[in-house]
Amino acid sequence: MLALIAGQGWRQIWELALAFGLSSVIGWERELRQKSAGLRTHTLVGTGAALFLIVSKYGFSDVLVAGHVVLDPSRVAAQVVSGIGFIGGGLIFVRRDVVRGLTTAAIIWVTAAVGMACGAGLIVLALVVTALHLVVVLVYPLLEERTPRTSITEANLRLLLRADAALPAVLGTTTRAGFAVTSISTRESGEGDERRLEVLLRVHGGASPTQLAAELQTGEGVAEVHASEAAEDD
Repeated sequence: MLALIAGQGWRQIWELALAFGLSSVIGWERELRQKSAGLRTHTLVGTGAALFLIVSKYGFSDVLVAGHVVLDPSRVAAQVVSGIGFIGGGLIFVRRDVVRGLTTAAIIWVTAAVGMACGAGLIVLALVVTALHLVVVLVYPLLEERTPRTSITEANLRLLLRADAALPAVLGTTTRAGFAVTSISTRESGEGDERRLEVLLRVHGGASPTQLAAELQTGEGVAEVHASEAAEDD
């Protein structure tokens, strides 16, 4: 039955499944390296891109005449691909060195692809990608919890403290988060109520530096926290 419906047979489902699998492999590698865009984000983007391309290839055959181009409706698909990127980009923001909204932006992108497939009459493909989306958002979080992380992550932290008394609390929070401090330097600036203590920490551990930065930011006496990997390798 599926093979009789142009553009949404077993071949196209296999292409979507392959894109799903390969995108998952790429995302898994990013997840192991503790990058902001990890397993779910890469999988959704790869699957959505595959569906966009299949829609462009097969979704408009009913309005074309063989040997004579009546119109080029595939341009609509191209415009949706670029246009939805602006919406997705608006969902992504950085707060306290923690990136938020990547998975949501990817879901918006995939949802646009599913909607295009439905509008083009490729109902089976839309149903398949919807099911794959549910796998990503419901099953993949369980896999991420069980994903082994890299044994050591080195990072640099720059903190601006309102008082010297906050420094012991910062060091205690860093240790409890699973990081060891390998070097520390301080510098004072300002006077009176404007007095600040700038602290530079070099740490290493098995957790996420961005999560440590977010936790330190909530500490009493902490004005600013910035985290960066000691040897960024993207």
